[in-house]
Amino acid sequence: MRAFGALLLAGAASAALIVRDYPSDDPLVDCPGYKASNVQTTANGLTADLTLAGAACNVYGDDLKDLALTVTYETDSRLHVKIQDAAEVVYQVPESVFPRPSASSSGAPALKFDYKEEPFSFTVSRAATGEVLFDTSAASLVFESQYLRLRTKLPDNPNLYGLGEHTDPFRLNTTDYIRTLWSADAYGTPLGSNLYGNHPVYFDHRTTGTHGVFFLNSNGMDVFINKTAESGQYLQYNTLGGVLDFYFVSGPSPIEVSKQYAEIVGLPTMMPYWGLGFHQCRYGYQDAFDVAEVVYNYSQAKIPLETMWTDIDYMDRRRVFSLDPDRFPLSKMRELVSHLHANDQHYVVMVDPAVAYQSYPPFERGVEDNIFMLRANGSIWKGVVWPGVTAFPDWFSANITSYWNNEFAVFFSESTGVDIDALWIDMNEPSNFPCNFPCDNPDAAAVGYPPEPPPVRSPPRPLPGWPCDFQPDGTGCKREEPTTALEVRSEAPKPLSFDHLILASRQASGKHLGLPGRDLLFPKYAIHNKQAFQDSWNGAQGGISNHTMNTDLVHQNGLVEYDTHNLYGTMMSTQSRDAMLARRPGLRPMIITRSTFAGAGVKVGHWLGDNLSDWPHYRWSIRSMMAFASIYQIPMVGSDVCGFGDDTTEQLCARWAMLGAFTPFYRNHNVPPPVIGQEFYRWPTVAEAAKKAIDIRYRLLDYIYTAMYQQSQDGSPIINPMFYLYPQDAKTVDLDLQYFYGPGLLVAPVHEQDATSVSVYLANDVYYDWYTHERIRGKADFVTVSNQNLTDIPLYIKGGVIIPLRLESGMTTTEVRTKDFELIVPIGADGTAKGQLYLDDGVSVEQKGITYIDFEYSKGTLTAKGVFGYETPAKITTITFLGLGGGCKTKRNIRVRGDESAVVKRDEVSGAFTLTVDKPLTAEFSIQVESV
Repeated sequence: MRAFGALLLAGAASAALIVRDYPSDDPLVDCPGYKASNVQTTANGLTADLTLAGAACNVYGDDLKDLALTVTYETDSRLHVKIQDAAEVVYQVPESVFPRPSASSSGAPALKFDYKEEPFSFTVSRAATGEVLFDTSAASLVFESQYLRLRTKLPDNPNLYGLGEHTDPFRLNTTDYIRTLWSADAYGTPLGSNLYGNHPVYFDHRTTGTHGVFFLNSNGMDVFINKTAESGQYLQYNTLGGVLDFYFVSGPSPIEVSKQYAEIVGLPTMMPYWGLGFHQCRYGYQDAFDVAEVVYNYSQAKIPLETMWTDIDYMDRRRVFSLDPDRFPLSKMRELVSHLHANDQHYVVMVDPAVAYQSYPPFERGVEDNIFMLRANGSIWKGVVWPGVTAFPDWFSANITSYWNNEFAVFFSESTGVDIDALWIDMNEPSNFPCNFPCDNPDAAAVGYPPEPPPVRSPPRPLPGWPCDFQPDGTGCKREEPTTALEVRSEAPKPLSFDHLILASRQASGKHLGLPGRDLLFPKYAIHNKQAFQDSWNGAQGGISNHTMNTDLVHQNGLVEYDTHNLYGTMMSTQSRDAMLARRPGLRPMIITRSTFAGAGVKVGHWLGDNLSDWPHYRWSIRSMMAFASIYQIPMVGSDVCGFGDDTTEQLCARWAMLGAFTPFYRNHNVPPPVIGQEFYRWPTVAEAAKKAIDIRYRLLDYIYTAMYQQSQDGSPIINPMFYLYPQDAKTVDLDLQYFYGPGLLVAPVHEQDATSVSVYLANDVYYDWYTHERIRGKADFVTVSNQNLTDIPLYIKGGVIIPLRLESGMTTTEVRTKDFELIVPIGADGTAKGQLYLDDGVSVEQKGITYIDFEYSKGTLTAKGVFGYETPAKITTITFLGLGGGCKTKRNIRVRGDESAVVKRDEVSGAFTLTVDKPLTAEFSIQVESV
């Protein structure tokens, strides 16, 4: 990292190895570590006392004298190692926020725990081979009131993945690398920076297998990955507090590690089927007419638009739970939503956590319900966000659920409000971006907020097919009477009483509430949070509070923001999901959030934040999406297609429109004018690219939906990095520009400006070109795919993975669901193929009936077996076999055994065989084919 580069490299410009460890470790050299005693074996592990082994060093806090070790073999593949203070006062992540996984070991664990008594250290190894996976003898254990250090040895140049959220390479750097975890409003998602969310888990992939290490800790932290002359290769945790709470999973395959991690953090939620459609948004739509015109233009361009989104423009002066009465009046908003619903489309708006500190009902109700964060003197803590001075909800407050549910019920009422279909939550790190620490004069910082709204206008152009309120004057339409139930324009302050606000005891002593007496604003150890003016300011200058809530704030339950900052976004997600379920019981909520913590996928999806419209961000979006879906268990993920900040270009937007179609969450979004608009219809080339990509995506919707369902059931990733499917292929470990969508579709986009070709790695396997069905034998090497214009994206079907797809696309996902199916059966290298298809009603939390079909081909027989509980008129009417008899190298034909009337067509170029069939998706079937 920049802060340490000069120190670390001084005097060693030509050396390949960094000379020494980080300066922050220097004062820790004399720390004595701990001594283990009173070791007790339990039925599924052991316990021990850990006592400080010498004089306290008290470097970044006070050394704790007495600790407790608990080791639990929780399952055959999972080991839990926890080191906490003996008194259990030190803060731990609340189970209400992160429920702990259940244990079910059968007594044959794949991992083995060993320890050394003095100085205490431990290892985790594979029980079968003795291979050491984690070894803390690399440095003494430090457990202080405001600093924890634990270091593990690593093999040279390890293959490490995770430790998000970041935009750094998918395979992490292994020398002089620092990953900081501290939620931040990180515009531009820069390299080497802490971003919006926190996922303290890494996967370590070796030739002997893959394992995972999850550190359950929500405090701010640095994770060092380094190799030095004095210490060798290592990974070191440096946290501002909490306890050492580790979960180790054994794999041994990458996919198994991902599934085992899902058992810890929770299986991801199932999204509605329509959520996989294409979404359009922009920050800066002028008014409701502007939004309607975008919907209209997409329909005229024949580009499918599933869901229209609106950013904070709809709000009255950027205040949550309000409507701008001049630009987004309630009557027009309800007509807009009704028009979308009538056309099987959907609507989403943004909600931020901060509530304007102004006299309007949401703030007044929040004061009455006592749900805001408070200062030490009992007054509401004030920050600054888009509406100006704001108050921040305390997600631990006693009345927060009733308050949040009520605001959603009122504002998003189906009968009297804005009847949204899903929710977008933002700024929930939480962001306090205009106000520098200590934010003691928020009124001064709020000058210029909210920004001036755009001019009020009458509808400038006709919108055929839209209600009269969206038509210009003189059309002869009768307009709706204005509805003002949700609009608040009164400037007269309403008298409010703050007497009932109760402040929790400052740093109250209690189980897991946190040690009293800590310096919650100015810790001695400075993490590398990039929201501070410089890294060192995260200590004595209070940089960890810069542009967010002050870390000395106390929540209503006695926890402090210093410990829980990284949980804020996930807690908002949980409350918002509950509120959406309360207003639409029984329907799956789709919530897309910016800030996440481990386990957030149980409730929400994630967009990758405020990226930029450039080629680096286009490329980074791939590895970031891969990390969230395949490691962090948040499968509903994607970037702002075409880029959020700065002007995009026709070329970039065309490429990104195609790439985005092969990510789970697919949305176009960018900043306000003067930056140009980037709706797909604005350029003919982009429109063509989008149509082509969406056509493929929509035909694949059930394949994607099945993969998402599978991840919601057992954690199998919807997105697979190359090394997940080819773990023994050393050439795949750092590939982060191509990936598998589901188990069988290889996506390899062009990723350089002005390029018309791309180098694609094909492992030692059989593939089929998506477009031509040509059989390709991968040789564990790169191939150059040429002649890729702006409306092309290379796609390959993995041999052996059956892919169900609709025969046709549609303008909406509702239309797509009426189409019959084609089954692609690509014969693998071993002559077989397998696949699945999951069907349900697409929207219900609890399904009345589902269909789950296992398809299998072997030795001339294709079978379909499973559960058939969902009634659908759709059938399989076409089956296409790829690679039968070696593909195009044979001129043989095939027939369906026992059905002389079956129509079989052979593609003379690819050698693919297509059968016309009539197979309802309501019962098992089998088809036998034979050569003639």
